[in-house]
Amino acid sequence: MDKRLLSGDRTSIKRSQVEGIPSGKWGECPVLWRLSSVNWSKCRERYSLIPVLISSGFRPYRGTLVSPTSQSPTVLKSRDSNLPLGKPRSPVLIELAPSILSADFAHLADQVERAAAGGGSVIHVDIMDGHFVPNLTIGPPVVKSLRKATRLPLDCHLMIENPDNYIAGFAEAGADWISVHQEACRHLNRTLHLIKSHDCLAGVVINPGTPVETLSEVLDIVDYVLVMSVNPGFGGQKFIPGALAKMRKLSDLRSARGYSYRIEVDGGIGLDTVGDVVRAGAEILVAGNAVFGSGDPTANASALLDAARSASLQRV
Repeated sequence: MDKRLLSGDRTSIKRSQVEGIPSGKWGECPVLWRLSSVNWSKCRERYSLIPVLISSGFRPYRGTLVSPTSQSPTVLKSRDSNLPLGKPRSPVLIELAPSILSADFAHLADQVERAAAGGGSVIHVDIMDGHFVPNLTIGPPVVKSLRKATRLPLDCHLMIENPDNYIAGFAEAGADWISVHQEACRHLNRTLHLIKSHDCLAGVVINPGTPVETLSEVLDIVDYVLVMSVNPGFGGQKFIPGALAKMRKLSDLRSARGYSYRIEVDGGIGLDTVGDVVRAGAEILVAGNAVFGSGDPTANASALLDAARSASLQRV
C-alpha cells in the first residue's frame, strides 16, 4: 500500500484509496494511520486509539488499543465483530469532544483527564480573539501546555479574524484539528489547504445565520464541518433548533456526492439535546457545560456519550 495514502486517528479514507477492503465482517480490515517523514514520531506517541476502516461510505471506527511501537498496518476486529456488512444499523463512530471553555483552568490537566475517563476522545479548544466574537480566551502557549497533559487529539476551533496568521502557531503548539469560520475567511479554499499543509485535519465552521450552501465549493476539501448551534462567544447558551436542518442537509450532501467529511456540532449540547443532534447526523459532539459545569466530569461525559449512542440506534 502506498504510504502516502496511509492515514490515522485523524481522518477518513475513501474505499478507492486503499486495497483489501474485507468482504467478511465489520472491522476485519487494515488499520490505517498517518505516516509522514516529519511527523510520525509525534503521531505514534499521541494516538493510542485508532480507527478501523469499515467499507466504502462508512465512517472510521475506534476499535481496540494498539501498540504505539507498531509501524505496519495491523488487522483488528471491532467490538461487534459479528455485525454483518451492508447498511449500518447505527453510525460507526460517535465521539464526544469535551470543551475546555467550561473547565476549571486552575486544574485543567485533571479536568481533561477526568473527561477522557468518561469517554471523551477529542479535546475541543475554543480560541477567541475578542473581535470576531465578543470574548477573549487562549492562544498557542496554553495549547502547548495542554499538549503535554493529554494524548487525545486537540481540536482547535479558531473564532478569530485573520486565521491564516495563526494557523502555523497553533499547529506547532500541538493542535491536531484546526477549524476556521467561513465568515472569517476571505479565501477559504486557501486557508483550508494551509491547515492541511501543517499536517492537521482541516475543518470549516458555520454560524447559526450562515447557510450550508456557502460551503458547497469546499466540502470536497474539508475533513469535518462544525455546525454552531449557538452564536459563538460564550458557553452555557441555549441550543438553536435550526442547526438540526443544517446537519441533515450536510449528511444528505455527503451521501449524494460521496464526500468523506464528518459532522461536528457545538453549542447547547446536553442530555436534553444530544439525541436530536445525533439523529440529525452529528458524529462529533462538543460539550462544555454539560461535562464540566457541575458534578463529576467523568460521570457527566459517560452519561452524555451513552445517551448519544442510544440515540444513534434510532437514526433513520
